Amino acid sequence: MYRLIAPAKINLFLQIVGDYLPDPRYHELVMVMQAITLADGISLSPLSQEVIVLTCDHPQVPTNSHNLAYKAAALMQSQFPGQGGIEIHIDKRIPIGAGLAGGSADAAAVLVGLDILWDLGLTQGELQGLGGQLGADVPFCIGGGTALALGRGDDLTPLPDLDHVVLLLGKFTNISVSTPWAYQTYRQTYGASYAQTPVQQEKKRQQGGSRELLQALSQKDIPTLAQALHNDFEAIVLPEYPLVAQLRQAFVDAGAMAAMMSGSGPTVFAIAESQGQAETIKTQVQGQFADQGLDIWLAQTCPHGVRLVAQA
Repeated sequence: MYRLIAPAKINLFLQIVGDYLPDPRYHELVMVMQAITLADGISLSPLSQEVIVLTCDHPQVPTNSHNLAYKAAALMQSQFPGQGGIEIHIDKRIPIGAGLAGGSADAAAVLVGLDILWDLGLTQGELQGLGGQLGADVPFCIGGGTALALGRGDDLTPLPDLDHVVLLLGKFTNISVSTPWAYQTYRQTYGASYAQTPVQQEKKRQQGGSRELLQALSQKDIPTLAQALHNDFEAIVLPEYPLVAQLRQAFVDAGAMAAMMSGSGPTVFAIAESQGQAETIKTQVQGQFADQGLDIWLAQTCPHGVRLVAQA
């Protein structure tokens, strides 16, 4: 049996430039993605029969072919036939429906784990190519760390590691945001202003504010980075879900350096100056939303993606 950890991710920056020109069903994005220490545990065991058995300790997680981890195992079986079956167990720690790429992280762990279990010797690039067939976030979740993501979000460039920045993550249990809804609503609202040609898209990228954040990252300047956080989805999600907007403001009012919604939400993350301050902020904000089903997790940025942690 192999056991792996699969870190969640947040977006430090998310700009929607326009339609993805090779396939306008998708969007052209500029994102800075960051792995965090909040992570699922994935256990893999070989089976003699060529089947996939998936279990999870969270009752709301599907354990059939609707699960991205199951799809990852099926993809590997189709690409590398004759390796036998696989039993997968997910210890779910990343909240579901939170915009933290929990499903993508699990799929990434299955790809990495089966490469090890079956002794395939695949490169990270080859694994990320397989991950791209499953979803745009899976390639990032394989490598993790800090990365600039362009195109659909799977054209990745590693960035300097951002280690041990203390984070709070807050999500209301009764609020979930559909990512397809978010993209569709953004297109309906702002589609007229989309950059339509490669030249226009490059100009919009240059003017979008990512340069300031990337410079702060390179200098490990956390206060400047905190002020350079940006997420285009906030323009449509926060008005639709005012409680999420209130949570964002509550983190700042409680002393966080900055707070922002991650991805299409509804999770809001905040940057704290220290672990002690994060604990204080958590207590204050949870008290403010005591009867509204708010969960808050403490985490840190981490410099890696999927990791093998045990073999039995």
